Amino acid sequence: MSHLVIGSKCHTRSWKMPSQPRRFRQIRVGLVEPYEHRRGAFFDPSAKRRLAVETKPATGREVVAQALARFGRVDTLINNAGIFIASAFTNYTGQQYQDMLSTNLNGFFHTTQPEVEAMLEQGGGHIVQITTTLVDHANSNVPSVLASLAKGGLAAATRSLAIEYASRNIRVNAVSPGIIKTPMHAAETHGALAALHPMKRLGEVADVTQAVLYLEDAGFVTGEILHVDGGQVAGV
Repeated sequence: MSHLVIGSKCHTRSWKMPSQPRRFRQIRVGLVEPYEHRRGAFFDPSAKRRLAVETKPATGREVVAQALARFGRVDTLINNAGIFIASAFTNYTGQQYQDMLSTNLNGFFHTTQPEVEAMLEQGGGHIVQITTTLVDHANSNVPSVLASLAKGGLAAATRSLAIEYASRNIRVNAVSPGIIKTPMHAAETHGALAALHPMKRLGEVADVTQAVLYLEDAGFVTGEILHVDGGQVAGV
């Protein structure tokens, strides 16, 4: 079983994933660089740096072709590439708008389309998007309409594709995280960011991983937006 994870870095590794108690299966995970890095992966307003990735229509198809050549098939595609820019609506620039659409939406489209074609040929598969709970539960402390626009588009596409391909053995789901503890967030911000969640802590990368693994094994689940957000979607 081979899995393709689209992100901002590239590695190939084997993971052990629990499928049932006392039973493990090897999963080949191909993390393939899908995009030409133009300025990096996020926006740092204090440093006045704009970091984004530029997508090209042919690149997504090439990524899928390389994964198929290496692994023979791709059973799961995880669309994880993305950037986040928090800003007052009137302060967004045209370039930031283009960066958000290019990375968060164009990359999804140009990679997922050829992968669905491959999954139809092989008889099925699973596609997972990574979105954000800000789509469902806006927060005045984190103004981020571009994130809602782009990630909201992914959430809507998840449901649409789930219905379109449900009868052809392709499942489509999404994980909607809160704020996850990663190097993107400086340690001194963790306290304030944790306070944005009812559980009063940041999520861990493992929380998102476990959600993806659940969806992978949940064969009767499609069109689901699984919130991993410390309760944010329910309220504050």
